[in-house]
Amino acid sequence: MSDAGHEAEGVAILLWATDPAAPHRLVTPFFHAAAAAAMDVPVEIYFTARSVHLLVPGVADALRASPHHRKTVGDAMREAVAHGARLYACTDALHAQGLDPQQLISECAGHGGAVQFMARACDLRWRTLVF
Repeated sequence: MSDAGHEAEGVAILLWATDPAAPHRLVTPFFHAAAAAAMDVPVEIYFTARSVHLLVPGVADALRASPHHRKTVGDAMREAVAHGARLYACTDALHAQGLDPQQLISECAGHGGAVQFMARACDLRWRTLVF
């Protein structure tokens, strides 16, 4: 990491434009999350807008970034979680998309939305990324 005193306490990732209808955009955030988590940096991934569909069982496992990509989006998500990333679903986005908050993949750590992400964004010890 960087010099002492400048290390990130964590990384918060907001999934906003990661729409299941555009699978070529879906794997990169999870690769970055897995890399940071593998470096022992706490990682929180906030699913918002249409990205909450990735938390519905079977959706991410049916998607690949390209026909040549061996791993599914679900594989990339599980890899990030295996390294320590935590997945959070925005309650408002779930409601807007007509999804049942009780019917999400087991890897989803709970609910978190604008307030939680903005708290991380305002904390100078955290870094934020938006995909």
